[in-house]
Amino acid sequence: MKELNEKLNDLKDRAENILNAAKAQKRAVTKEEKEEFDNIMEDISNVEATIEMEEKVNMMEKKEIKQDNMTKEEKEIHDFANIIRDYNNATQMTKGDNGVLIGSTIVKKIIDKVTEISPLVARATRYTAKGNIIIPKVDASSDDISCDYAEEFSELVEKSNKFSAIELKGFLTGSLAKVSKSLLKNSDFDLVQYVIDRMALKFKVFFEKEGLNGTDSKILGIGKSEDYENMKFELSNNAAITSDELIDVQEQVPDIYQIDACWIMNKETRKAIRKLKDNDGNYLLNRVFNEKWNYELLGKPVFTSANVAKLGEDSKNVIYYGDFSGLAIHFPEELEITVLKEKYATQHAIGVCGYSEVDEKVENPEKIVVVATPAGE
Repeated sequence: MKELNEKLNDLKDRAENILNAAKAQKRAVTKEEKEEFDNIMEDISNVEATIEMEEKVNMMEKKEIKQDNMTKEEKEIHDFANIIRDYNNATQMTKGDNGVLIGSTIVKKIIDKVTEISPLVARATRYTAKGNIIIPKVDASSDDISCDYAEEFSELVEKSNKFSAIELKGFLTGSLAKVSKSLLKNSDFDLVQYVIDRMALKFKVFFEKEGLNGTDSKILGIGKSEDYENMKFELSNNAAITSDELIDVQEQVPDIYQIDACWIMNKETRKAIRKLKDNDGNYLLNRVFNEKWNYELLGKPVFTSANVAKLGEDSKNVIYYGDFSGLAIHFPEELEITVLKEKYATQHAIGVCGYSEVDEKVENPEKIVVVATPAGE
């Protein structure tokens, strides 16, 4: 304020000097003097307006949001936004091996979004414990637990399933969301929700790709499961599928697991199946307009995924059917964030990386069938 007042007084002195010089010489101001005077008056007007604005701002009562008055969810959302906007100053946050640990509220929002947009993740059995975990796996080929008539003073014959175990590990995975720097400064833009949506989409694609196809020595999923051969149904033709084969696929899953069963396939495969009819000329795949995913095949929902191979290639998994709670997903409720400020500088953007440990394995192979094309001759 002091500097502005000093500048204002200096401008007034200059304007007064121009007028006094003309008076002393008993003449009118020259054209050049008038232009200089007008410029000075414009500068005076701007400085006075600036001083007035500063006085108004100083009189305003600023209301600071105290974190003590925030709910846990509000505080974690506030902290998450601060991490993204000013990562280097987020020193109060707990640091992990791969970045800053974010609150459970944000992690839950990301997981909920993944579940919302991925039928596979929504139906899989999820384990959230940290570190490697061991879960039991039933060997359905063994005798079932029996229930039979009993006689007094006689022993019941004990029969039980054989149990093995699978280990769910933690393979480090990352999800990247790029954010325009212009959006970082836009207070009307929901930055947190944008990053949550982008990360969830990347995690969704990864979970589906690995859960369905798997990778050797990494996440095995369904495609690389040790039970794959027992789960596989091989088509007679790599470029087509028949209505009888679809019925055989469905019948491979025991009735007890049919309640929550569904189909997952590529959109091109769905298009081919839409043209199949039964002996009465009725289409096997029907539109169901009151359901979220719109299509039903043999009474079960049909979902599409770009991570499933199309018909037409040798030795490819082209359809998955069953109750996908038979797939176990290890996704601890812990996420670490790293902000990349320099890597995307030429794009006028920053990168927000979310890191988590994930694993996916089949825990009940009876629930799932994999439809594969035959090998080439």
